[in-house]
Amino acid sequence: MKKDKGTDQLITQIIKGIEEVKGQDIEILDLRDIENTVCDYFIICNGNSNTQVNAIVNSIQKVVSKALHEKPWHIEGSNNAEWVLIDYVHVVTHVFQKHIREFYDIEGLWGDAKSVKIESANLKKEKA
Repeated sequence: MKKDKGTDQLITQIIKGIEEVKGQDIEILDLRDIENTVCDYFIICNGNSNTQVNAIVNSIQKVVSKALHEKPWHIEGSNNAEWVLIDYVHVVTHVFQKHIREFYDIEGLWGDAKSVKIESANLKKEKA
């Protein structure tokens, strides 16, 4: 099964939005081969505080809106910013505080999904 161009662009812009405010541990879960899923992809990342989680969420929305003129269908969890879900229908992004991400272990729950870890552009610069 092939990704459509719009989904590819959306994923690219979401990752760009995460990286612009130094979101960490970015991972994409491909759910397309799993039956009865609510979307095609999860993008998961984390920040160090509720302030950074909110910054990541705002950055994703700004980057996606500017590049693709798309708004999320739904956002949940902004009030306490421990786990914020941004739903773009085919792509759902989970932005966690690190300890909350470890507790819920979405990657473990969706162990059947194909997983891709993204090496952050920020890390590449630090290594150079």
